[in-house]
Amino acid sequence: MHSAKKRMWILASILLLAVIGYYIYLYFEPDPQRISYNEFIRAVDKGKVAKVYLDDRDLLRGEFKGGTEFITDNPRKEGFKEELLKKGIAVDEMARQSQIRDTGSFLITMGVFGGFLYFLSTKTVKQAQGGMGKISSISVYPEDDKKVTFDDVAGIDEARESMKDVIDFIRNPEKYARYGARLPRGIILYGPPGTGKTLLAKAVAGEAGVPFYAVSGSDFVQVYVGVGAGRIRDLFKKARESGKCVIFIDEIDALGKKRDRGIDGGGNDERDQTLNALLAEMSGFKDNEGIVVIGATNRLDVLDPALLRPGRFDRHIEVGLPDVKGRYEILKLHSRGKPLSSDVDLYKVAQQTVYFSGAKLESLMNEAAILAAKRDSGYIEQSDIDKAFYIVMAGLEKKDRSTIDRFDREITAFHEAGHALVTKLIAPEHSVSRVTIIPSTKGMGGFSMNIPPDRMYYRKRDMENTIKIALAGRAAEEIVFGQDNVTTGASNDLERATEVLLDMIRRFGMGKSTGLLNYDVLYSNGIRQVSDEVLTQCSETMNIFYEEVKGLLIMHRDTLEAIATALLEKETLDEDALDQIIMERDKGRETA
Repeated sequence: MHSAKKRMWILASILLLAVIGYYIYLYFEPDPQRISYNEFIRAVDKGKVAKVYLDDRDLLRGEFKGGTEFITDNPRKEGFKEELLKKGIAVDEMARQSQIRDTGSFLITMGVFGGFLYFLSTKTVKQAQGGMGKISSISVYPEDDKKVTFDDVAGIDEARESMKDVIDFIRNPEKYARYGARLPRGIILYGPPGTGKTLLAKAVAGEAGVPFYAVSGSDFVQVYVGVGAGRIRDLFKKARESGKCVIFIDEIDALGKKRDRGIDGGGNDERDQTLNALLAEMSGFKDNEGIVVIGATNRLDVLDPALLRPGRFDRHIEVGLPDVKGRYEILKLHSRGKPLSSDVDLYKVAQQTVYFSGAKLESLMNEAAILAAKRDSGYIEQSDIDKAFYIVMAGLEKKDRSTIDRFDREITAFHEAGHALVTKLIAPEHSVSRVTIIPSTKGMGGFSMNIPPDRMYYRKRDMENTIKIALAGRAAEEIVFGQDNVTTGASNDLERATEVLLDMIRRFGMGKSTGLLNYDVLYSNGIRQVSDEVLTQCSETMNIFYEEVKGLLIMHRDTLEAIATALLEKETLDEDALDQIIMERDKGRETA
C-alpha cells in the first residue's frame, strides 16, 4: 500500500510539472514575424516555406524551414491549398492557436485525471487499511441480559458440581493462592447437542458475578490468513479490560481441530495460525488475571492435543444426555410459569423421553403449551404433552390423506407392523408406545415409536437388536409383497442400521474378523487400506441380520397380518392394543 501511494505521488507531480512547463513555454514564446503577401509568395517560390495553417481568419500563419513563424494576409481564394501542396508545403487546416489550446487542454485534462487517480488511490488505501482493521477485530461485548444461575440449570448435576470450585476460585482467588493453587485456565464442555453446555457456561459467569463473553469458533475461521489470529488477540484484549470474566467459545472444534492431517501432514494455514494464537493467549495468562475460557464441542476427539493439555484446557467435563431423574428435573424447570393440569405426570413423561436432550425437552413442553393455547382451556393437559411428544419426534400429522392410495396404505401398515412386532419379539424391555400409518410433516409415511430402556451402557446385544428392528420394515414388505415390490420407505431405517453397524465394527471392536481395533483412529493416522475389510464385514453382518429378521416374521406372519389389519382399520395403535393383538395370536397358536 505504501509503494502504491508513493507511485501516485510521483505521477501527480510529473503531470503538474508538465502543465506548468507548457504554460511557461507559451508565455516566453516569441511573436511571429509579420510579412506582406508578396513576400510570402516569393518565399513560396524559393521553397523557404515549410508549413501553412489555413483557417477562416483574415491572417495566414505559417512556418519557414528554419523554424521561424510568420503571419501574412489570407487571400481566401479557391485552389490556394492545391497550389501550396504542389509546391511541397505542408498544409494544416486547423489554426495554430487551436492546436496550442487543444494541446494545453489535453495536458490540463491529464493533470486533473492524475489528481483524481491520486485521490481515489489514497481513499482506497485508507479504506483497505480501515477494512483490514475491521476484519481483524471482533465485535464482542459482555452479555447483559437476564442473569443465569445454577437455578436455571437442571439434569446435569455432575457437570454443575465440577464447575462450583471454579466459581469459588473466581470469587476468592486469595484463598487458593495461599495453598499455591492456580485458577484453571480453560474448561472443555463436551457432549451431544442440546445438553446445556452454553447454559452451564452462562451460569458460571452468573454465579461468579463476572462478565460473559460468548463467541463461536466459526467467528475466527476466515479466508484471509492472519484475520482469525487477529480476532483471537482482540477478544482477549477486550476480556482483559474487563478484569475477571468468562470467555465462552462455542463449537471450538471449528478452529481447534488437530493440525496433523495424516501422512501428508497437510493443513490449513489460516486455521493453524488462529489455533496458535489461541494457544499463545492461554499460555500467556497471569495466574491472578481471573479469566476463564470455556470451550464447547460435540467432538472432543477431533481437538488438537496442544489445546487439551494441562495449562490450556485443564478440565474436560462431559455434559451428556440426562437420565430419568435429570429429565424429570429439566421438565420441572421448563414447566415453571406454565399452568399444568392435575393429570400431568412429569415423572412418567421423563420415563418416556429416553435419550431426549435438555433442548428437546424444552421443545416438548413448548409444543404442549402451544397446543393448550390453541385449545384455550386454561391448562396444559397430559394429552397435550402426549401429542407434543409425537410432534417433536415425527412432526405434525397430515390432515389431508385423500391422495394416499390403497396399496401405499397397505405397504405402510405392514412396514410399521414389522417394526413393532420384531421389537416385541426380540426386545420386550423396549416400550412401543405408538404405531401409526398416518403420514407426518417430516416426510414419514408412518412410524413405530420404540422407546428403549434407560441404561448407562449400550450393549452389543442392544446394538444388534436396534439393527434388526430397523430392518424389520423392509423384511415385512418383501415377505408380503415380494422382492420386486419393496419400496423406498426403508431408506431412513437402512441409514440408521448402517450407522449402528459401522459403530460396532469401527469404533467399539465388536466385529468378528476386524478385531479389537478402533478404525477411526487408524483412518485419522492415514491408514486407509482397512476400509474394504470393514465394508465386507458390514455387508455380510447386515445380510445375516436381515435373514434372521425375515425368518422371525415368517414364523409369526399371522401376528404380522393381524397388526397390519388393525392399523388399516384404526390407523393408530397404542401399546396396550398392540400387546392385546400379540397375546391373542399367541393363544390361538397354542390352541392350534
